[in-house]
Amino acid sequence: MSADIMGSGRLGQRAKLRSRRGMYDVFESAFDAVGVAAQQMHLEDRGDGVLAALAPHVPPSALVGLWLEEVYQGVREHNAGLHQPLRLRIAMHGGPVGHDGRGLVGRAVDLTCRLCDSGPARAILAADDTVEVVFVASDVLYRSVVVEEGRFVEPARYRPYPVRVKETDELAWFYVPGREQPPAPAGEPVQRGPAGARPAPRARAAAGAHAEAGTPRPTKYAITVNGHNQIVDGAEVHGDVIGFRGADDEHGTGPAGRGCDE
Repeated sequence: MSADIMGSGRLGQRAKLRSRRGMYDVFESAFDAVGVAAQQMHLEDRGDGVLAALAPHVPPSALVGLWLEEVYQGVREHNAGLHQPLRLRIAMHGGPVGHDGRGLVGRAVDLTCRLCDSGPARAILAADDTVEVVFVASDVLYRSVVVEEGRFVEPARYRPYPVRVKETDELAWFYVPGREQPPAPAGEPVQRGPAGARPAPRARAAAGAHAEAGTPRPTKYAITVNGHNQIVDGAEVHGDVIGFRGADDEHGTGPAGRGCDE
């Protein structure tokens, strides 16, 4: 989990300290509410935010459900009567994380931080100054946890937007607690989530969202084939190719004689 306080660089010293105290109080209360003890979590201070890794046995459904609701309610309570309210970007992803004695490392850490700092997350807060919390779930987390629903988990209120920065080219899912849907970032069409309980594969979900918004299907998108991540850009495929199927090939074979479905 990565979290960041919006606009902290513009705050004076007292306001910074108040925002940091508020953020820590809110997170500690939320972790207490879902029964996450200190020994089940590694937390790093990031000045105007935090980075946390939780033990594998902590149920992710509790984090995207009750924990997030407790954070939202805690922020609302903290902000009551404040001229400079606490506003948070929070991102989550699941994956292996290492620690080199100085801090958390790993691709999962990189992606989580980039989702938290992403343009759509910032733009959603900028689009409506009454939004106090914007939550970003990675595509993996959304498809494996959020769509299964549960207490305080509402997948229909999430909206997908692409996140493209550095080596990251991902579809992420954005949610604003207390809203039917997040405000659309400037320049981005409003996109609808999947109609069923389980969304389609990433490529279809992205294409369908653009089609519903009346925009052309993107020529670059990500797909997952048997656990292998690939990027399709026009006619080029970037990644480990584990099979192929031609238009007239009924069975399709690959390097290991295996077929490959979309």
